[in-house]
Amino acid sequence: MALKIRCAWCEKDDLYRNYHDYEWGKPVYDDDKLFEFLILETFQAGLSWYTILSKRENFRKALAGFDCKTIALYNDEKVQELMLNAGIIRNLLKIKASISNAIAFIKVQEEFGNFSKYIWNFVDEKPILNMPKKHQDIPATTPLSDAISNDLKKRGFKFVGSTVIYAYLQATGIVNDHVEDCWTKNEFNFPT
Repeated sequence: MALKIRCAWCEKDDLYRNYHDYEWGKPVYDDDKLFEFLILETFQAGLSWYTILSKRENFRKALAGFDCKTIALYNDEKVQELMLNAGIIRNLLKIKASISNAIAFIKVQEEFGNFSKYIWNFVDEKPILNMPKKHQDIPATTPLSDAISNDLKKRGFKFVGSTVIYAYLQATGIVNDHVEDCWTKNEFNFPT
């Protein structure tokens, strides 16, 4: 059996490898999944993605399966309950941002029909395939992430700086930054 060549950042353990192999960079069009990644990236700001990934199932349980309509209704009592949950990141601003982001997400869905249409419109509905030679060639932000970040902020989203949004674009496959010799470039059926 041939050894799979992967992006070097994911070789920490199986949790990271599985995320890399089956999710990171794979285009996401489903609003529920797009919202999940938005919430996870909100909590990731300033932390490692591995920290968030290792708590993902705890977040799923604590945040109603990432249901935006439920999260949008969270009150102060629910916020305090979340602040006591050791299984998630207990940051008051990020917890409140997840509620604001759920409300803003629903507004975008109402305006565009769905969030997927809104976010994919920034790239004319086609994933950007960068194919960097090595991980160090990947930027932290781009003019695209700047533009989306600015637009999301105008719409009331929180913790959506350009760096967070670039990571979101990578996670949801809107931007594919798998290195050129990574096995996934063929697996996800991207144009070459």
